[in-house]
Amino acid sequence: MDRTHNPEFTVLEFYVAYKDYFWMMETTEQLLEKAALDVNGTTDATIGDKTISFKAPFARVSIYDAIKEHTGFDVSEMNEEGLKDVCGKLGIHVDKTMGKGKLIDEIFGEKCEHHYIQPTFIIDYPIEMSPLTKKHRSKEGLVERFELMVNGKEVANAYSELNDPIEQRERFEEQAKLMEQGDEEAMYIDYDFLRALSMVCRLHRVSALV
Repeated sequence: MDRTHNPEFTVLEFYVAYKDYFWMMETTEQLLEKAALDVNGTTDATIGDKTISFKAPFARVSIYDAIKEHTGFDVSEMNEEGLKDVCGKLGIHVDKTMGKGKLIDEIFGEKCEHHYIQPTFIIDYPIEMSPLTKKHRSKEGLVERFELMVNGKEVANAYSELNDPIEQRERFEEQAKLMEQGDEEAMYIDYDFLRALSMVCRLHRVSALV
């Protein structure tokens, strides 16, 4: 938690049934555009020597495209060894605790994030980076998640939430393997969450039959 991770100091968090990350991106754009207008009387904001426009819509760039643009490497089909090799070539420190998701996160954070001054949604993350997120509806191996970058910093994070208890358990089990590997940021298997999710799914099926 530091000044470069503003979402850790959350001022607004909400969940909406039957919506997805596309809806959330549009809502985020509208919130920030209106906030800029209310505060400044314009959608432009001056930060140091930079003028940042909060006029919607914001740019949308996949994390793989961002990495390719700013490093020259296409990492979309790489395994852990390939990613570690890229990190070595880019001068990024890695260690044995890092799985595929952590390696991609390190590459983006070190080589890409600071380039996004104007509001930009970085979208469509690898499944390994987002254990609570639904699989992408059309892109294999990705999930429906975004992080909003402004002035080289992350200011928002959201996703289409995974609501399948069986798949959620599988994701937790993969995270547990990373924890055993030494990844301190990996998630544990949250059995209470899995039970609650299973109960919600059962209630939903019952209500659909009534």
